[in-house]
Amino acid sequence: MYGNTLISEFENIIRMVSYRTSMQIVADLLTATEQSGQEGIKTTSLLTKANLSHSRLSKFLQNLTGAGLINKIEFDGKNTFVITPKGRQYLESYANFSSIAESFGLEL
Repeated sequence: MYGNTLISEFENIIRMVSYRTSMQIVADLLTATEQSGQEGIKTTSLLTKANLSHSRLSKFLQNLTGAGLINKIEFDGKNTFVITPKGRQYLESYANFSSIAESFGLEL
C-alpha cells in the first residue's frame, strides 16, 4: 500500500510540473480543500498544494466561491476555505469524465 501512495504522490508531482488546464487546477484546488475536511484550508496551504502564484490563486478562488463550489470563511484577518456539497459533486463529475476520457486515450 505504501508503494501505491508513493507512486500516486509522484504522479501528482509530475502533473504539477507539467502544464495544467484550468479544469485540472480547479480539480486540484477542490481536492486539496476537500482533504482538509471541515476545518478548511488556509490560503498559504492552498498556494503550496496547488503550486500557483498568489495572484493566480486569488482569481481561481474568486471563481470557485462565486460558483458556490467552496465557501470562504474570514476570521481574524485570515481566510479559510471549505468545500461545499456542490464542490464535491463537481469533483465527482470531473473524476467520472476524466475516467471516460482516459478510456478513449484522451488526457484532460
